[in-house]
Amino acid sequence: QVQLVESGGGLAQAGGSLRLSCVSSARTFSEDAMGWFRQAPGSEREFVAGISSNVGKIDYSDSVKGRFVISRDDAKNTLYLQMNSLKPEDTAVYYCAASIFAARVSTATRNYKTWGRGTQVTVSS
Repeated sequence: QVQLVESGGGLAQAGGSLRLSCVSSARTFSEDAMGWFRQAPGSEREFVAGISSNVGKIDYSDSVKGRFVISRDDAKNTLYLQMNSLKPEDTAVYYCAASIFAARVSTATRNYKTWGRGTQVTVSS
C-alpha cells in the first residue's frame, strides 16, 4: 500500500516561510502528477499547487501564486512546497496527494488516488 508522509509544518509569523516535504513509498512516484491541498477548519479541502510527471506542467491556485513554489525530486521520491510571504489565511492542514494522471495537473480532489495524513501550518499575524 502506497504511503505519503508530509512533514515541515509548524508555526510561522506572517511574512515568514516554511518548506513542506512529502515522501512517497510508491515505486511509480516519478510517473504520477502530484498535488498539494489544504483544509482550514470549517472549509472544504482546496487545491494549492500541482506538478506533473517530468515537471512538464505546474499550476497554482490564485491565492498562492507568486508566493508558493512546488517542486519534486524523483530520485528521493519527494514532493516539496516552499511557502514564502505567509499570511494568516494560509493557516490550514496541508495534504500531499498522488494524481490518477501523469501529464495533467488537476485541481479536483476526486482525481487524486492517494493522500497523506496532513501537516498543520499555522501563521500568526
